[in-house]
Amino acid sequence: MGVSRLRLSVASVLAGLVALTSAAVALSSTASGSEAADSVGIRLLDVPAGAVDDPRARLYIVDHVAPGTSFQRRVEVSTTSAAPTAVELYAGGASVANGVFAVADGRTANELSTWTLVDPSALNVPSRGKAVATVTIAVPGDAAPGERYAVVWVETRSSPGPAGGVTQVNRVGIRVYLSVGPGGPPAAAFEIDSLTAARSDDGRPMVLASVHNTGGRALDLDGSLSLLDGPGGLTAGPFPVDLGVTVGIAETVPVEIPLDARLPAGPWDAQLTLASGLVERTVRGELTFPDTGASPAVPAEPVASAPIVPALLGLVAILGVSVVLLALGMRSRQRS
Repeated sequence: MGVSRLRLSVASVLAGLVALTSAAVALSSTASGSEAADSVGIRLLDVPAGAVDDPRARLYIVDHVAPGTSFQRRVEVSTTSAAPTAVELYAGGASVANGVFAVADGRTANELSTWTLVDPSALNVPSRGKAVATVTIAVPGDAAPGERYAVVWVETRSSPGPAGGVTQVNRVGIRVYLSVGPGGPPAAAFEIDSLTAARSDDGRPMVLASVHNTGGRALDLDGSLSLLDGPGGLTAGPFPVDLGVTVGIAETVPVEIPLDARLPAGPWDAQLTLASGLVERTVRGELTFPDTGASPAVPAEPVASAPIVPALLGLVAILGVSVVLLALGMRSRQRS
């Protein structure tokens, strides 16, 4: 699974420097100064019974609970190192704003991370092996309704040499999306309001989709764009959506789809499908790419999928007519 966001910061710690690499990831990822040689990964082992069909629940800890509820999830930590790897496990704060799932620096806490305990808090993962830890989230009885965000981190540190020097700190983690409130979980929903044809600074064509979160949960979007009925009947794509966009509750953010630099300007019939978990939307719009900058946005027209029931009824009717004609033919032959 790919890394959603990657941030690199360097800070002075005592006599040496600490290079901190932070990555908020999906199901499994790696973090190391030399990822190809020695890497550490983490993945979620448990999925709630009511969310087995939800792709997000397989990647992240996603749940809705009432105040006063406690629940657990198991995570698996793995290493490709030829030597045993010492790791620390803990929860850190996170937030969602402006289309980004932003992780807090270091061990900075927020409300959700203080409710979260990882046991054990330290592991010695065997050579090229795996180890399991349990994440327990205990929501206070007086917790206010709303969705909160955190990350369950696995952290490794390199040992500085005898003369000091650089200590490298690597973190890889699993996101936590926790909704708190009575009753069932808030519905996830979104709308694609408009499509915009544009060019990047280097002249590459792109499409910007304006996405409005109309539900009660944050959204992690993926999807693809297809270009149909282009000049001379050309088609192109599908082009994957630029991943890493998290749309907060009530937010409207642009989702970027970079395209092939060789595409002609158009016009094109652009068809875009976006999904977050089990929620999916497909829209279309006629786009022509400008020489520079961005063209005016066009409304995104919903594309309805073919209704299943009428299609099945039509098939049954066709089969019924075929059976009747076959029976009439057999009777005619018998009379002859």
